[in-house]
Order: sequence, then structure tokens, then C-alpha cells
Amino acid sequence: MESCKISNLYTLSETIAAELFAGLTYPWEALPKISGFICELGKSLDPQKYEQKEENVWVAKNAKVAPTANINGPAIIDEEAEIRHCAFIRGNAIVGKGAVVGNSTELKNVVLFNKVQVPHYNYVGDAILGFKAHMGAGSITSNVKSDKTLVVVKDGKEEIPTGLKKFGAMLGDEVEVGCNSVLNPGSVIGRNSNVYPLSMVRGVVPAKSIYKNKNEVVEKQ
Repeated sequence: MESCKISNLYTLSETIAAELFAGLTYPWEALPKISGFICELGKSLDPQKYEQKEENVWVAKNAKVAPTANINGPAIIDEEAEIRHCAFIRGNAIVGKGAVVGNSTELKNVVLFNKVQVPHYNYVGDAILGFKAHMGAGSITSNVKSDKTLVVVKDGKEEIPTGLKKFGAMLGDEVEVGCNSVLNPGSVIGRNSNVYPLSMVRGVVPAKSIYKNKNEVVEKQ
């Protein structure tokens, strides 16, 4: 599945976590590595720019973090990011430069590339969101199948077993997800694609597409 490869989804120069993806083919291969990567990267961060708030939590000095936000480690909050009131970062989270984590949004085991926005009541778990990706209010990544079996990424008749029980969604650069949509386990949204509000997405959505429903996915004009 060429469309699911890291090189076809992400601009690695737009994340402090570029080295996390070295030697990998598909982005979900990075999910089990996020925690250890943060702990090692954090130790190398410039203390002139980043402050270690507590064990395995590093926050850029020019980032804005609301006093009511809760950040559990391991976590890195990059420069000029904004963590708004009542945001809950459960751990294993990298928040990119200029990214926004909003009111009552919850993050767990994620990489948000630079300028990602998850600004209103979002749940983002076991997921990787590319440069300038945006999730509308109330949209979430569902990261565990109801039958608790391992996640398989499906694109038509093609299938890739991931070996993962928890897998939220892989969003390419500049993906727009409409309000109150659910991205089911194993969802991969190609670069520059849009998902209609109130959608239930499963499987692979091609790059430069508009997802209206599972039977109507059209190419952007």
C-alpha cells in the first residue's frame, strides 16, 4: 500500500520527532516506540529553549500552557504550542511547534506534527497527525476494536496486519476532519483530504479526496 507509507503521508521536516520514523515503512510502526523516543530526545533538548517540568516532561519556554491543563509524561510540548484549559495529556505525547490542543481534548500515545489543531473536545489516541492536520470539534480517533482483535489496515482487497491492538488513525499532512466524525481503528487518511462532518471512517482514504461516506469518496478538483 504505497498510499500508507510514511513518505507519502508526512513531511518529516515538520516534526521534532523525525528520527522516530527512521527505518520504518508505515507510520503505525512508530506507535510502540513513542514513549522511549520521548525519554531519549528530552534529555538532548536545549535547556535554553525547553524546561523540564517534571520527570520526562519537557515544555518549550515559549509554549502556552493553561494552568488547568494536565500533562503526564513522557511528553514534549514544542515551541509556540498552545495547550488550552482542561486539556488532558495522558502521556507518550509529542505536540509539535505551533500546535493547538484545546479545551477538554485528550491525547495518548500520539505524535502531532507542527501546526496540528485538535482544538475542541477531541480524543486522539494511538495516532499520528501530519503537518497542519485539523480535527473539527468533537471528532475522535477510536483506537480499539469492539471485539478487541488486532487491527488490520484495509484498502479495498489489500490488507496489512499491524500486530497492534491499539491503533487510532494516521492523518497525512493538511487533512481536515469534520466535526463529530469517528475515525475507526486502522483508518489512514491521505494528504490534503477532507472528511465530511458526522462521518464514520474505516480503512484507507486516498490523498486529495473528499470523504462523504463509505460509498462516496471523490477526488478533489
